[in-house]
Amino acid sequence: MRVDGRWRRTIWLGSDGWSVEIVDQTALPGRFEIVRLATVEDAARAITSMQVRGAPLIGVAAGYGLALALRTDGSDRVLESALAMLGSTRPTAVNLQWALDRCKAVLAPLAPAERGPASYRLAAAMADEDAETCHRIGETGAALLAERHGALGDQRPLQILTHCNAGWLATVDWGTALAPIYLAHDAGIPVHVWVDETRPRNQGLLTAWELGQHGVPHTVIVDNAGGLLMRKGRVDLCMVGTDRVARNGDVANKIGTYLKALAAFDNGVPFYVAAPSSSIDFSVATGHLIPLEERRPDELGLGPGVAVTNPAFDVTPARLVTALITERGVCRAAEADLGALFPERVR
Repeated sequence: MRVDGRWRRTIWLGSDGWSVEIVDQTALPGRFEIVRLATVEDAARAITSMQVRGAPLIGVAAGYGLALALRTDGSDRVLESALAMLGSTRPTAVNLQWALDRCKAVLAPLAPAERGPASYRLAAAMADEDAETCHRIGETGAALLAERHGALGDQRPLQILTHCNAGWLATVDWGTALAPIYLAHDAGIPVHVWVDETRPRNQGLLTAWELGQHGVPHTVIVDNAGGLLMRKGRVDLCMVGTDRVARNGDVANKIGTYLKALAAFDNGVPFYVAAPSSSIDFSVATGHLIPLEERRPDELGLGPGVAVTNPAFDVTPARLVTALITERGVCRAAEADLGALFPERVR
């Protein structure tokens, strides 16, 4: 992703060759700051506080956090303690447990002295894989956007509505829901993005910052404006990311996604979900079984004495999803179609 004209990733090794550096997402969009992580506790805190956020990036950050834990002590005790600490940070994004399970399967059979170097290699591999996966999602989705724009029959920009941030900041590079938009824009397809502010953490402002850095035309809207825009015919399609897709195609994403999907369905607007394979959980039958994170009441900024419920995610039923865009292609949000794309994941 471009930042002031320079291509960056969201997570990388520091110049010392062992510490980990991240973009502090809590400082954006006002300030671009880099934070150094030196311990597994630093990594866990960065995930919990949302200095790093977005399902794919959380998984990679956990992999690097495990490497920090094992750098000087590869014992079983440290391995198990780090896995437990990192696994408890965020409950909804399945990428977190997917990454930790993958790391454990590789590292546990090794001798303690081998675990530190191996964990760094594995975290770097997961980072590279995530960037490649997102680029493939971008290519698949950009072709879909080109087709949609061609069907308009005029040269006006394709109007896309998105929710939360599913861009470069939510992944190692490119993003999920924003990757098709970046590649379509770079290919000369005129696009304009309606950006939900996405309260209470205002992740939509991160999307607006990203789009601005890349030169993509966009407009920030309040969360409740999307339905009105759809009803007025000002939205051609919706495209969002996901933190977990159940086996039947139900989609967990940032709170408010379900309402956008309902409005899209009522107005005949296609509703697409960009989903890397690491976000697809074949062990969960339906969205009702996905654990939905509850955040602290003080995130709403209402002060003491006010009763607050602050769910961070909701579930969009598969029937409201036009299609899933994955690194292996586009499919219906249905168990049979997901199984056909990812047969090795079917149990």
